[in-house]
Amino acid sequence: MAPAPAHATLVVFDLDGTLLDTHSDLVESLNHTIAALGLEPVSYDDLTHLVGQGARVMIERACRLRGHPLEADALPPLVERFVAHYAGNMPGRTEPYPGLVAAMDRLSSAGYRLAVCTNKMESLALGLIDKLDLTQYFDAITGGDTFEYRKPDARHLTGTVDRAGGDIARTVMIGDSINDIAVAKNAGVPSIAVPFGYSDVPVSSLDPDQIIMHFDELTPELVERLLREFATKVAV
Repeated sequence: MAPAPAHATLVVFDLDGTLLDTHSDLVESLNHTIAALGLEPVSYDDLTHLVGQGARVMIERACRLRGHPLEADALPPLVERFVAHYAGNMPGRTEPYPGLVAAMDRLSSAGYRLAVCTNKMESLALGLIDKLDLTQYFDAITGGDTFEYRKPDARHLTGTVDRAGGDIARTVMIGDSINDIAVAKNAGVPSIAVPFGYSDVPVSSLDPDQIIMHFDELTPELVERLLREFATKVAV
């Protein structure tokens, strides 16, 4: 990847359900985890109500879904069980969404910086992206435990921008769920939503600035148009 100029346009991606189709491995590791409690497995249809806030919250939600609310001291060993299984099986069946790598090549060739801002644990995000040989694309990868705050708190995104050497005024956020669109709004940047991820509501109802159906649509021209339109809207 050619070096990007200072304050180049920065495109920030969510991870699960945006960059990568992780659903099979998330469900498998989650079911491995709750099996320790004798709970019935969850399915892909349940996943949209469970993901988005990292492993701890996903496990809590899955247990609640199965009628087994957790006491606070019961959670840490379950998180350890999940992390060990998930990390030990990377990359599993996880793969980039169609057209993603070509889109990142287009943006990188145009001098754009790229980053990841996810509520997944940083170690899991870094490990997964590395296993898929995608690390070289990103100037920063931040997780839900990188800072003291996480999406939709604006500081998770602004901190990611700082780490990537970007400029918040030249940043676009891409995601599949309410946390991604909300963090973009909170940080004052335009958002692109993808409908093929894990949102439990239609992404159109989240009021993103743009929806793309496929990464073939993610071009420098689209990003620049969004930045221009967003700057005009903010100035009014």
